Amino acid sequence: MTIAEPPVPDDLLSLWERHWERCFPVPHLLKHVYAERWVRFHSLPGSKRYPTDEAEYDIVLGRYNTVLDELFRGEEVRIVTTSWSGESQPPPLKAQHAHWHPGARHWMSMRTDENETDPEFITYAHLHVSTAPWRTGLVDDLLRAVADDRASEVMITSLSFDRIHHPYDGGADVLLPTSADRDVLKNRHPEWLSSSPGGL
Repeated sequence: MTIAEPPVPDDLLSLWERHWERCFPVPHLLKHVYAERWVRFHSLPGSKRYPTDEAEYDIVLGRYNTVLDELFRGEEVRIVTTSWSGESQPPPLKAQHAHWHPGARHWMSMRTDENETDPEFITYAHLHVSTAPWRTGLVDDLLRAVADDRASEVMITSLSFDRIHHPYDGGADVLLPTSADRDVLKNRHPEWLSSSPGGL
């Protein structure tokens, strides 16, 4: 994947690469590259993908926040969101994105497909980042947008990037420093795991 412009001055990409050097900051790819450090939790009973009433939204947000509390209680976190455009320079964030991710600043941009040669189909992913002290409910607006598939490629991470929570519509992928760390978290919530042998 080609980086379209350098990272922000504090060089977050180098920090990222200390833990995830085999994968660019593309959340949905991490589970394939680092499967031994990954666990997936589903958001609703029966692996239902989308909530349809407020009671189910409460379950979704409850599961997201339970795991986030276990990962980041008492710490600062990085919030990473993604927008897309046909240009290497990011356009201004749409108002809704800015609402979901207040204080976001551009981190980096990259081509989504290095092999695409038709200018009409070249797309760039623009990553935006902020930091905040973690508290339960901090990113509920963003998580609700993710649950509705209105936001995607989101990460909530430790400041060092060694722990990653990647919510998606239907659940969350969590990546941790070691397989042992992964197993501890996985064993806390067996009822939220997939019944699929591959963990998806």
